[in-house]
Amino acid sequence: MKLGAFSVSLSVKDIHASKAFYEKLGFSVFAGDLERNYLIMKNGNSLIGLFQGMFENNILTFNPGWDENANQLDSFDDVRDIQKTLKSEGIELKREVEEGSTSGPASITMLDPDGNAILIDQHV
Repeated sequence: MKLGAFSVSLSVKDIHASKAFYEKLGFSVFAGDLERNYLIMKNGNSLIGLFQGMFENNILTFNPGWDENANQLDSFDDVRDIQKTLKSEGIELKREVEEGSTSGPASITMLDPDGNAILIDQHV
């Protein structure tokens, strides 16, 4: 399965403090909106999303169709195909793509055995 770009989405208490901290680690703002309480920060190929007040726990995030620079890939596994594969493997999805949806942006969510949230979020 080609899951696309990987990032960790962190639920932060103070986005300004988190931004300053990760900048000290060499990250810079790549995308997002500080006034809307979310930023995507980048250091080389590493991506960290900072989200204040949007969700409770941290989330492992994959973006099918994108590389780590948010460039669209020529070839990727569509989230609907990923969903079919995961379901055939017996993985319980917490949120699924609607039946009948055939292309375009969509997302699915699941939990790993330890309760860590995983988001597969396709934007293309």
